[in-house]
Amino acid sequence: MADPIDAFYQVLHQRRDVRAEFTGEPVDGAVLRRMLEAAHAAPSVGMSQPWDFILVRDRGLRSEFREHVRSCGQRFAAELEGERASTFARVKIEGILESSLSVVVTYDASRGGPAVLGRHTIADTGLYSVCLAIQNLWLAATAEGFGVGWVSFFEEAFLRELLGIPDQVRPVAWLCLGPVTQLQEKPDLERHGWRSRTPVESVLHYDRFGHPETTVPGAE
Repeated sequence: MADPIDAFYQVLHQRRDVRAEFTGEPVDGAVLRRMLEAAHAAPSVGMSQPWDFILVRDRGLRSEFREHVRSCGQRFAAELEGERASTFARVKIEGILESSLSVVVTYDASRGGPAVLGRHTIADTGLYSVCLAIQNLWLAATAEGFGVGWVSFFEEAFLRELLGIPDQVRPVAWLCLGPVTQLQEKPDLERHGWRSRTPVESVLHYDRFGHPETTVPGAE
């Protein structure tokens, strides 16, 4: 039997933001339910559970959203110059139609109110909670052998109107989901030269911001 600790870290490091590797094959209902239950099991401020999950299977809706995403991507590309522009041109920014379905995750600030325990001084803790649910879903999908792609080139007002999301509910993420041919060893942006992952030592501070130490805990 595999060591559960090793298995967890393997899933954690295998997780990728998928664009080009979706097969489009259908997702078994029981497997999808497991992944959504994993997302719903995430911790949330004041146990408010401020998320909703919209399963978008309709190809017409997905096509309309893809056109909007491409338009937003083109506007971003127009601001780039030189090497940055050529690098971005190689990056695929979405797999909306190639994936099996999409999951839109939203945030409802009124959930659990009016007094949400733990949100009194930091209003964004509700939004952080939604991100934890997304991470749970992402890791569960990776464990199931699926891929997830977070599409971030969109305007919230457009998506709210497209899916009939109420005014008080904020769309946070459009996630493409489904079986994949593979998960790349390195993230797409690193493979294409947009950014590289920095070593953990570069973001460690001790006691106060800006106070590094010469050794990392546990390092020899």
